[in-house]
Amino acid sequence: MSDTDSMSVEDRDRLADLISEAQKRGADAADAVLIRSTSISHAQRLGEIEQLERQESFDLGLRVFRGQKQAIVSSTDFSKDALSELVGRALDMAAAVPDDPWCGLADPDQLATDIPDLDMVDTEEPGSETLVEMARACEDAARAVDGITNSEGAQASWSRTGVCLAASNGFAGDYARTDSGVGVSVIAGEGAGMESEYDFAHAVHMSDLEDPADVGRRAGEKAAARLGARRMPTAQVPVVFDPRVAGGLLGHLMGAITGPSIARGTSFLKDRLGEQIFATDIEIIDDPHRPRGMRSKPFDAEGIANSRQSIVKDGVLTTWLLDLASAKQLGLETTGHASRGTSGPPSPGPSNLYLTPGGLSPAELMADIDAGLYITSLMGMGVNGVTGDYSRGASGFWIENGEISFPVTELTIAGNLNQMYAGMSRANDLEFRFGTNSPTVRIDGLTVAGGGE
Repeated sequence: MSDTDSMSVEDRDRLADLISEAQKRGADAADAVLIRSTSISHAQRLGEIEQLERQESFDLGLRVFRGQKQAIVSSTDFSKDALSELVGRALDMAAAVPDDPWCGLADPDQLATDIPDLDMVDTEEPGSETLVEMARACEDAARAVDGITNSEGAQASWSRTGVCLAASNGFAGDYARTDSGVGVSVIAGEGAGMESEYDFAHAVHMSDLEDPADVGRRAGEKAAARLGARRMPTAQVPVVFDPRVAGGLLGHLMGAITGPSIARGTSFLKDRLGEQIFATDIEIIDDPHRPRGMRSKPFDAEGIANSRQSIVKDGVLTTWLLDLASAKQLGLETTGHASRGTSGPPSPGPSNLYLTPGGLSPAELMADIDAGLYITSLMGMGVNGVTGDYSRGASGFWIENGEISFPVTELTIAGNLNQMYAGMSRANDLEFRFGTNSPTVRIDGLTVAGGGE
């Protein structure tokens, strides 16, 4: 099955009929999205099954336009009467809401016509016994690590999601994606000295999924390594972000360059398009067409052709993330970054986002650090998108003489994203494991606040 065989002819016809009825009853334009999902999940703890379930769901969203007004309604009832009522509700709402001068559909020449096959569908649905064995292998491997005293549970899952989009501008397209996953969380130590850690893995095709035992072993080793964590005194030191948390720095960047934030003037980067904000060797790429990518899609949620883009090239911010509405508001062209569910309008966001790797190994990146922090976990949401001020709880390991030395906890790191981005360097250990991926990242001169002496 190819990615474009994801939905039935019946579903495509259903959307076409819905849009046609909306226009016949007074809509100037309309679009609709239908999402079908099948998921299987298993959870166990200490070898005992706690959950094994299969779910199937479907949802449909209709958006209608009357002049410069738009309204969106959704339903899980696909009967003829229910969909006819859906059209009526949408038209009534569109007559009552305020004008939105930026809403509308894409022009026909903006629409995607070449729909790539991105190999996003694993055609074989696993049996429940497969998921049970995956979770068991993951948890057993974690619990076998010396120092592990308890388990918070292991999970294994598989899902398939199909998306069908149609609009009165002539666009009609669909695709599907599968996701296989496994993960575990375990506890090391006893009493007040307990430490917990987790690890997980995901893949579009189960054949690409990391061995569950390796995932579990890594979670156990991380938990055991955290035993005896210390609190440190406040200092300004280099901070190294483990790849698992370094992706968050890219997430803050994306939030600052989305069209709505720029249009509202509420971003610390609102005046920085085309300017140098990273070192000259930094490149950040968004690639919706990455084969088997966790967030791959052949077109965006408005039917716009999308493509691989360098968001940052040679350290320079090259683009905003735009959908049609924010592009119109800014007097620009959409960048094909629209995302959408069934109950709300499109909004811009990244797909497969990653920071390209550098030339040094993680060990070489840390080799000249006399004293510093290696972060493996971040807590809290202390990021001000207007000013760029950054303050988050952290734990990880202290670096001494260029090497990871001992675990630390109850720390706060603080800085400003403008300075943090300008001083960022990275290692060569990029792996594509998630939707947003980063190698190990180093930022010098951050304030690390703790309660130690």
